[in-house]
Amino acid sequence: MNDISYAPVRPGFSPLALANRSLPMQVAAVLLGTLVLALASRLSVPMVPVPMTMQTLAVTLIGAFYGWRLGVLTIVAWLLEGAAGLPVLSNGASGLAYMMGPTGGYLVAFPFAAALVGWLAERGWNGSSLPRAFAAMLLGNLVCLAFGAAWLATLIGVERALLAGVVPFILGAIVKSALGAAVLRAFSRPLPGADRA
Repeated sequence: MNDISYAPVRPGFSPLALANRSLPMQVAAVLLGTLVLALASRLSVPMVPVPMTMQTLAVTLIGAFYGWRLGVLTIVAWLLEGAAGLPVLSNGASGLAYMMGPTGGYLVAFPFAAALVGWLAERGWNGSSLPRAFAAMLLGNLVCLAFGAAWLATLIGVERALLAGVVPFILGAIVKSALGAAVLRAFSRPLPGADRA
């Protein structure tokens, strides 16, 4: 009798295949992901009240490459590092006081954005389809903008939150989504045996 798997098909999900790796490999991937996020946080354009960084690109790529479960775990680990005082947030910032400031909504959004992009990637919205990869990345960025604006609105009002926390970042979200989709496409590989009956 043939062994039949009823697991959902995940077309070309990720070349990393972290779900099939050992626990030590997954732990190493989480630590590497937090390092990538810390480095991305250093690449920023000073803006008021919230700087533009490469964090959202890193967050969405981690979700896409790691899958939603390990992606969320990685983002949460990075946030815990920042809360504990490690200089891993935007421009080396850290601490709960900073995290409760104007950037708080974006930080809260990151695990949700990674979860959404990872979930979509596992269902084919990945490097196997450039338009779907772009759409997944853009949706992740929009989650960040929505959470960020909602948080800012409690501090500076709805209109100012939209003008200062959303509008200046729309073009960046589109560009970072396109870049993220291109990275996924570049790393896309057909699954071994995918062409076999």
